[in-house]
Formats: sequence, C-alpha cells, structure tokens
Amino acid sequence: MTIKLGVPSKGRLMEKTFDWFGTRGIVLSRSGSDREYAGAVEGIDGVELVLLSAGEIPRELAAGRIHLGVTGTDLVREKLGGWEQKVEELAGLGFGHADLVIAVPAAWVDVDTLDDLDAAAAAFRAAHGFRLRIATKYHRLVREFLRDHGVADYQLVDSQGATEGTVKNETAEAVADITSTGDTLRANHLKVLSDGLVLQSEATLFRARGAGVTDGEREVLAGLSRQLALD
Repeated sequence: MTIKLGVPSKGRLMEKTFDWFGTRGIVLSRSGSDREYAGAVEGIDGVELVLLSAGEIPRELAAGRIHLGVTGTDLVREKLGGWEQKVEELAGLGFGHADLVIAVPAAWVDVDTLDDLDAAAAAFRAAHGFRLRIATKYHRLVREFLRDHGVADYQLVDSQGATEGTVKNETAEAVADITSTGDTLRANHLKVLSDGLVLQSEATLFRARGAGVTDGEREVLAGLSRQLALD
C-alpha cells in the first residue's frame, strides 16, 4: 500500500520541488549522501520518495513504475508519444519555466516568421544541395510544430548540449532550444522567430494513468490530493 512519487534527484528542480511539497505540509528529504537516490517522506503515510533524473521520470510514469512524478512538461511531451493517454497533468508547480523556441541567426534580417523560414529553407536547399539544418534535442516536438506550420525543407540534427553554439560552429543553420531569458541565444547572435514559440514548459506534477492501484493506495492518493489541494 505505497504510492511512489518520483522527484528530480538534484539541483534547483529538486530543491524547489521539496519546497513546494513542504509548504503543503509534506516534507521530502534525501536519505544519506548526495550520491544516494533514496528519500524520506514525512507528513503523510503511504508515500515513498523515488529520486530520478528529470529525463527518466516520463519513462517511469509511462511504464507505471511510479504513480506520481515531477518533471518538465517539455520532457513529457517530447519523450512520450500520445502523452495524454499515458499521464495526467495534476498541477503546475510555478517554477522551472522555460520556452522551447525556434531561433535563427540575427544576421538573417529577412527571416522573422515561420513562413520566412520556410522560404529561406527552400532557397538554402536550392543553393547548397542539402536541407537547412536545425539543431535540437526536441525532435518530436519540433517536427510536429514545423509540420503544423507548413515548414518543409529542413532536417533536424541532434544536439544534446551547447545547442546555441552549433550555428557558430557551422554544424547547423538554426536551432530549436529551451530558453528562460534568451540571453544565451543573443550572446550567440541568434534571434527567436516572432511566431517561433513551440512550447511553454514548467515543472509539473503528473499522475501515471497506467499504474495499478489497490483500494488502499487509492485512499492514499485521495488523501495526498486533499493535502496538496489538487481536488
């Protein structure tokens, strides 16, 4: 009769999540050293804390190995096809805000919209013989967004770090990346398209739709929902 709650295992996301639960009377803490991934829960019975990387939490929710999890909406929607059938959004936690955006070189003065990008991509392919490259780690979200907005002549190239630098390093012509302030994009002489907002993300509490629960665990979930004012 235990509800498993997955929480990011380090950094500001972990600290802010602990704070969010703490203000609602549920104290989460890490057991032992920072290298250990066990945790403790005080203030409610029947809840077990599982510390995971933010990127692992969508997979664990989808598999039903945890009942609840805190992670970014961007990670859930990128990693889980048909995410709405696998998880339910219970509450935005009010931190971890970031925008997934399409950005191009600031020197492209004639490219300000997705229609402009589509035209530039067609011209690029005609001139160079290959498709304009957009560096990102959000392949599903970006591909769906560009398809829905009619952008065709491009290819996505994988970038798992320092995405903003790919244009300067000539491994991509544009980027799709998460930004909070836009400072890093501007520092790398990139500008966000005026209609290039793919997704606004924040840390969110999700429930796994496929996690089996006993009657006792259903009571724990109901009690937790009341304490967190989710009803």
